[in-house]
Amino acid sequence: MAFFTIDRKATEQPVRRRQLACGERLHQAGEEGLAWRLQRGVLRLDSQQPGGERFASLAIGGDIVGCETLLFGVYTFSASALTDCELSPWPEGEQALAGESLLASLARAQQRAAEIVALRGGQAVDRVLGLVRLLAGQDGGVVLPTRQAIADITDLRFETISRIVKQLERSGILVPERIAGVHATRSFRYVADH
Repeated sequence: MAFFTIDRKATEQPVRRRQLACGERLHQAGEEGLAWRLQRGVLRLDSQQPGGERFASLAIGGDIVGCETLLFGVYTFSASALTDCELSPWPEGEQALAGESLLASLARAQQRAAEIVALRGGQAVDRVLGLVRLLAGQDGGVVLPTRQAIADITDLRFETISRIVKQLERSGILVPERIAGVHATRSFRYVADH
């Protein structure tokens, strides 16, 4: 009986971009998988703690997620979509050489970690505004995560988040904006000069 091996890479289809709907899980901590570049959207990263998962960080468009699989073989964090997301496999190959470097992505991730720590202390309204600024696009458009996710990220109570978002709407800092496919209570235009 003859034995032979199959070159799996030669038989596998190339991995393509992936779309995630809000609330959909990208991967679970401890699973094997690929590293991804988040092209659009916001992912919540959670660490495994006794008693369940706990908020650890955010990934925002342009960030690399899951690169630890290249070293350890498994994901360190679970990742779930806070907004609709689009991802592409990372590293991107030759096109990555012309674009953003890994070093730049890591520097941005370190800066983001500092911004997330700041969201968990200080005045409640400043925490929520800090998150809004972090998530707002250059055009001022922002799709907020659910109120419960905002509470987890900012270490505030759900009721406090609801009250602050309403307060920001009344003051004109957050102006409701219709975005197809996004719940009306989550899509806004951030007006910074109020």
